[in-house]
Amino acid sequence: MHTIPLDYETLRLIWWLLLGVLLIGFALMDGYDLGVGALLPFVAKTDDERRVLINLVGPTWEGNQVWLILGGGAIFAAWPPLYAASFSGFYLAMIAILLALILRPVGFKFRGKAHDPRWREAWDWALFVGGFVPALIFGVAVGNLFLGVPHGFDPTLRPIYEGGTFLKFFGLLRPFALLAGLVSLTMLVAHGAAMITLRCHGPVTERARLFGAAAAAAALVLFAIGGGWIALMDGYVYASVVDPQGPSNPLGKTVSLEAGAWLGNFAAHPWMIAAPMAAAAGLLLALLGFAARRGWTALAGTSLGVAGIIATAGLALFPFLLPSNLDPSQSLTVWDASSSQLTLFVMLLATAIFLPLILAYTAWVFRVMRGTVTPASIDRNPNAY
Repeated sequence: MHTIPLDYETLRLIWWLLLGVLLIGFALMDGYDLGVGALLPFVAKTDDERRVLINLVGPTWEGNQVWLILGGGAIFAAWPPLYAASFSGFYLAMIAILLALILRPVGFKFRGKAHDPRWREAWDWALFVGGFVPALIFGVAVGNLFLGVPHGFDPTLRPIYEGGTFLKFFGLLRPFALLAGLVSLTMLVAHGAAMITLRCHGPVTERARLFGAAAAAAALVLFAIGGGWIALMDGYVYASVVDPQGPSNPLGKTVSLEAGAWLGNFAAHPWMIAAPMAAAAGLLLALLGFAARRGWTALAGTSLGVAGIIATAGLALFPFLLPSNLDPSQSLTVWDASSSQLTLFVMLLATAIFLPLILAYTAWVFRVMRGTVTPASIDRNPNAY
């Protein structure tokens, strides 16, 4: 039998990092699509302007959405208990996101099938829903991780979830979770506005710049409020010794609640403060970029802000993946919710091969699609929406 060159703890950490990379990749790549969709009815006033925004994201949105599929696949393969518990508990929320995302391809394809302004306006609002709803609900889901989710396991490790189907959904809409949803929404709206500022021009760009600056400022303020709220919130900590090399058994530990414990990682590892500092610096840079009408600066700022906000949440939660407020000791963590050591290693080899190919292909596509999107460029393209 061959020896696996990486120990179990290291593989678990690597896959936790890779999950974070995939989530950040999704937020950066598909996040600006969601932001542009959420801005569509407000930034673009004429049919030509709305076609410009639709064709800004139209050629690349499908490829960008692959990051969401990769994230779901990574959870399924690397963290099976997390996949089972979260997709069951967040079932209606997932359905709402999927239905909203389905509106995007339908809206792109059907909007131009009739010249009736009411027809096109209806699909414009459908595209708005397709951007607004996922951007909000993804943040609400992350906010609920800090509050804990009413899930657990029976003695045979089958996941259980307290509450009926609709209670599961409306129970997610707690004040802190809604605040997290607004952070997600505003940061992605700012990200979308930065892309519009970079690749469009004229009145639509000016409106996007103003919306983007307001969204970046709101994201910064809401992020700061969220940090203060978390400092006062009960967090989850291990109350027993855990073996990072041990088998995955969510029932083999003891977890307690302590005030302000979610900030414990930052106190124990001061270098982690770089994540919230990057988030704040990125949003401030975005504000400068919008004010100076510099699209690249604004986009660099929103990208840094998005990455910093997601990294801050992940570092604060570590090692918890899905905390349980039904029984804190049955929370899922990095050390007890992973696949086997061999599975993680084989998947890592596959990732080492295919992830660079995906990144190279994505870079090539964006190079091909570079340039300013205008009504004239749309008219010259027979494949435009």
